[in-house]
Amino acid sequence: MQTHEIRRRFLEHFVKAGHTEVPSASLILADPNLLFVNAGMVQFVPYFLGQQTPPFDTATSVQKCVRTGDIENVGVTTRHNTFFQMAGNFSFGAYFKRGAMELAWSLLTNAVEDGGYGFDPEKLWVTVYLDDDEAEQIWRELGVPDERIQRRGMADNYWSMGIPGPCGPCSEIYFDRGPEYGVEGGPEADEDRYLEIWNLVFMQNERGAGRGKDDFEILGPLPKKNIDTGMGVERVAFLLQGVDNVYETDLLRPIIDKAQELTGRSYGVEPADDVRFRVIADHARTAAMLIGDGVNPGNDGRGYVLRRLLRRIVRSARLLGADKPVMGEFIKVVSELMAPSYPELATDFQRIETVAVGEEAAFLKTLSTGTKLFDETVDEVKAQGAKKISGTDAFTLHDTYGFPIDLTLEMAAEAGLQVDEEGFRSLMAEQRKRAKEDALSRKHAHADLTVYKEFVDRGATEFTGFDELATEATVLALIKDGVRVPVAEAGQDVEIILDRSPLYAESGGQIADRGSIVSSHGLKVAVNDVQKIAKKVWVHKSTVAAGQLTEGDTVLAQVDPAWRKGATQGHSGTHMVHAALRQVLGPNAVQAGSLNKPGYLRFDFNWQGALSDQQKADIEAVSNDAVADDFTVNTFVTDLPSAKKMGAMALFGENYGDEVRVVEIGGPFSMELCGGTHVQSSAQIGPITVLGESSVGSGIRRVEAFVGLDSYRYLAKERALLAGIASSLKVPSEEVPGRVEQLVERLKVAEKELERTKMAAVLSSAGTFVEQAQRVGKVLLVAAAAPAGVGAGDLRTLVQDIKGRFGSEPAVVVLLGNADGKVPFVAAVTKAAQDLGIKAGDLVSAFGPAISGRGGGKPEMAQGAGSDPAGIEAGLAALRARVAELAG
Repeated sequence: MQTHEIRRRFLEHFVKAGHTEVPSASLILADPNLLFVNAGMVQFVPYFLGQQTPPFDTATSVQKCVRTGDIENVGVTTRHNTFFQMAGNFSFGAYFKRGAMELAWSLLTNAVEDGGYGFDPEKLWVTVYLDDDEAEQIWRELGVPDERIQRRGMADNYWSMGIPGPCGPCSEIYFDRGPEYGVEGGPEADEDRYLEIWNLVFMQNERGAGRGKDDFEILGPLPKKNIDTGMGVERVAFLLQGVDNVYETDLLRPIIDKAQELTGRSYGVEPADDVRFRVIADHARTAAMLIGDGVNPGNDGRGYVLRRLLRRIVRSARLLGADKPVMGEFIKVVSELMAPSYPELATDFQRIETVAVGEEAAFLKTLSTGTKLFDETVDEVKAQGAKKISGTDAFTLHDTYGFPIDLTLEMAAEAGLQVDEEGFRSLMAEQRKRAKEDALSRKHAHADLTVYKEFVDRGATEFTGFDELATEATVLALIKDGVRVPVAEAGQDVEIILDRSPLYAESGGQIADRGSIVSSHGLKVAVNDVQKIAKKVWVHKSTVAAGQLTEGDTVLAQVDPAWRKGATQGHSGTHMVHAALRQVLGPNAVQAGSLNKPGYLRFDFNWQGALSDQQKADIEAVSNDAVADDFTVNTFVTDLPSAKKMGAMALFGENYGDEVRVVEIGGPFSMELCGGTHVQSSAQIGPITVLGESSVGSGIRRVEAFVGLDSYRYLAKERALLAGIASSLKVPSEEVPGRVEQLVERLKVAEKELERTKMAAVLSSAGTFVEQAQRVGKVLLVAAAAPAGVGAGDLRTLVQDIKGRFGSEPAVVVLLGNADGKVPFVAAVTKAAQDLGIKAGDLVSAFGPAISGRGGGKPEMAQGAGSDPAGIEAGLAALRARVAELAG
């Protein structure tokens, strides 16, 4: 049975049963919680929540869905798809469990000639939620024997969207594919053999925030008991078409066939090739559907997902042997396959094809340039005997050449290498931070770099800054707003490329030098930043302060001596802290990133858990002991194997050729491969003050410190602060900690006493509330605003106290607070009142709307909060009316 026929039969079955056929919603909805529509019920959420009145009591649809969490699994397994179709039927209070189960069972098991799918009932299994006796009994009545009904927990059989919204227990239908696909024992034993094809959700509750499938609060019941079901069209298709997986079905296999034609490779021969064929089939369909719904390739959000899918298609096709553009052919096949169900793919084909083909053309340019750089990087890493591509190289590929990190990871794996992902993420985070802090953040990576190509091809800028702070140089080029210009005038910002330069270009964690470019004819240029292009060409970001700068001029480039001094202190200080960390924590404290600038350093390292105060003190002490020892700083160039034999450590983010630069401080104390600038002896670093350490990610800690005069200024400020506190407390400085500890203890005692006094005052009002209770039928009712200043926690205590004073009488206690514009509330019902049919959770629905509140709980106690204090009186009136109704 073809997929379009499966869709048609599903919709026809439910339309005959009185359902309204609703077209699929767009994959993009105005829901901040969702990147794309990922379930069939998404467009109906306002109806389930009671926020809107549905124009129909029952509905049916086949919703197009995209889930992006499984992108890496696509192709690797045969079960994952990014795009899929979810056929569903929905009831908004018209019918519940029995109706949904009977309709699903009849469609699955009815004969093909009668409009059904013709599944053998003997091969169908079902699961129900742990305590859902009703559902189990209905399945029995429909003919499912006990041995093919399994009960499962919340993680498997309680459905929600993963975000706050409607939820409820569910029952799933599975098809037994037979012993050749796995072990016996039903879905609990093997979900490859027993394949889920339909999920019936009995949507009756609203969930709150939480994580995972079973870690969230149930806020309360929905206004109505609803039905939301989902049948996986692709899964039913491959079962009814007699193939092994979704990629063999009529809507995906033709894409693989086209890929075979375009690449010359065969599907089903090599496992690695099969993965690529499946990636192409899945992603081509998803991309066409996304573009059809208005998504365009971009660098973030939905656009980035689409770009990633399209680039994975191109990359897979290239690996399969395609040497020409392929995207147009794949989009054409997808359109022909899917248009019978989604005619917009045909009517809007030209736009969809243009977007996809345009992205392929751009990426092919990226691949041409970036692959060359990647291959050079691989050769360099292997020549060093290393196994990992640095985070800096991965970042350059991503930021300069448009390579997504997942593409770099794939290519590295194919080359037998790993990638320093932590380093890459660190650089990405640092870039985002700089972009926020500095309006002039580095933009090279996002610009057209062809203007620099001539100079990249020419060779590296000669860096003279290790030996001198001023260098005579020739101006090779002036670049303004991405365009090469012959002259730069006073007041203009310009990028300057020199043949030689003493100014350090940002790399290896050290930020760029500041300095100037001058000439004998009155030229004065302030150098604000220096960046590298393609790791070899120095670009001086500058402002012309006076005179005129012309391409070809001979100039004097010079480093700001004060800046360089601070920069060398910061960089050498980083080496000291690194060595101290390894002394104190051991060799497992592996570097994960660094940044140093004049007077400041930070060092990221792999470590689980926060450092103790003693460890931080030890790191600072070891660092300063090394400063006091006035170690000589030696630098020399050697080959990589010799450097490794000496024990030199490779610094994060550095790239190493056949020859490497070693920075040695105090012999065995610190020896690292490093291309940065350093002091001549450790004493020149000055004092090192560790500011603290913190977490910057899972398993990564960060130490920050001041060095040199910045360290002195920080300590002087701390000393002044301590002296001020000592003066206020009228004690010597050394007694301040003890005195502060005493004051903190006294404050804690006072706060506890204040809390006891406050609670006593709150509870003293309990008797008044009891005396003022109203008799409503057989029930005593306390429905009032809480005393002023009573918070949510105190409110619960007060309500419990009032409830307890009623003893065995039937009573209802509801208090609504008013704190900071919020309306916390607690409702309590005595056992005798519960016996009359009154439940605390049900009362919330009476007064909750008036205060824009939500909440829930058990029959004896419910709580929550609202956001509209103006509705308190109306809410209490509604509550009294509801209790009067329930109490007769």
